[in-house]
Amino acid sequence: MNLVKAHAFGNDFLLLHRRELRDPGRLAALARAVCDRHRGLGADGLIVYETDAGGASMQLLNADGSPSEISGNGVRCLAASIARTAKLQPGATIDIETAAGTKRLELLGEAAGRLMFRAAMGPPEQVARVTLEVGGRQVDAITLRVGNPQCVVLGEVSEERLHRLASALAVHPHFPEGTNVELAGVVAPARVRILIWERGVGPTEASGTGACAAAVAAIQYGGALRDLEVESPGGVQRVEWRDDGLYLTGWAEIVAEARWCREAPPG
Repeated sequence: MNLVKAHAFGNDFLLLHRRELRDPGRLAALARAVCDRHRGLGADGLIVYETDAGGASMQLLNADGSPSEISGNGVRCLAASIARTAKLQPGATIDIETAAGTKRLELLGEAAGRLMFRAAMGPPEQVARVTLEVGGRQVDAITLRVGNPQCVVLGEVSEERLHRLASALAVHPHFPEGTNVELAGVVAPARVRILIWERGVGPTEASGTGACAAAVAAIQYGGALRDLEVESPGGVQRVEWRDDGLYLTGWAEIVAEARWCREAPPG
């Protein structure tokens, strides 16, 4: 099977055209195998896609083989591959159908091999402030959906807290499907810093939907502006919360084309 590897701010994905898929019944096992950092190609997720006249449809699996509705960085990586293949010019739009609806991405430009997109992510849903018990302590959190489930905790942003608190929240009984978790700190009205614990993956360098979720929480409960930068270990993305929804701006880069030479393990 032929795969393409791409990343957006260090959040990396393997792209597999559906025609290359040999055994759809073993897709979860394939995702675990190819995403393995030491015995596979290494990625945070596998995207199986099909192209059409306006763009593509995609199915996303996390590194552990579990399904996910959408990835803001993942759709951008797929759009970058499509744009590169079709030699699209700035101003072109790509529609990508996901389990969380169709997302439209506008190609803004290219620099040093990185393609910049502005993606219409839709409005946030089910925004609520809740108190959850973790390890015998009460945690104030903001829960919402940005196509996928998100949990944002405003305040201290540290690696120790990420591994202690965010990892527990990701599998908290409050979230029957699991959730992505962001620790978010409002550095300035137009800047938020985050660390991410992604459902089915663990710590990631960046997250597009996580950046959107953190922005919503910071705007609604932390005094941040509706047009801001979200900084993660992999870099800075722009999030705008406009009347018609969230817009996410950032780049994606194609890293390699590879040929997978072995079968996925059973299971």
